Amino acid sequence: MTGDKADGGEVPLLYSEGNIAARVALEREVRGWSTTELAERVTKAGVKLNQTAVWRIENGTPRRRINVDEALAFARVFELPLEELMSPPLEGLDVNGRRLVQEAVEAYYETRDAEDRLHHAVVAVAEHIQDQPDSSRAMHEQCLRLMGDERDARSLTEHIEAGGYHH
Repeated sequence: MTGDKADGGEVPLLYSEGNIAARVALEREVRGWSTTELAERVTKAGVKLNQTAVWRIENGTPRRRINVDEALAFARVFELPLEELMSPPLEGLDVNGRRLVQEAVEAYYETRDAEDRLHHAVVAVAEHIQDQPDSSRAMHEQCLRLMGDERDARSLTEHIEAGGYHH
């Protein structure tokens, strides 16, 4: 699909069904999924799709059309906004580069979620100690026992004393 002509040439649309097809193939490859695995994930997301349909979307001549429900399911399984899935792939970023960025993004969100969980746990321990001051020493000893490393236990204890985890 193309848009308006500029200088006599066709200008590709920023958002198009063709971009979705290209992105489906790319995002699937980045994640190391087979066409069968992608079809299963889309089906689990609520839109029945088989391996042949995925292959025809990616490689068919003519390419298989993508309906709105399928586009939304692809966005869901790739954990991308639909607008991003409809955008053309970035030039200069090969599959390995995309895979590395994907891994970094996933690690970032996992770390952020873990830090949030740690903060809530530290706050709960600090509140417990505030409610039961006699338990303070035993709580700190338990940290050392569970962690086994005095420096790590001391670091956690400092966060508890400060009333939260602040990275």
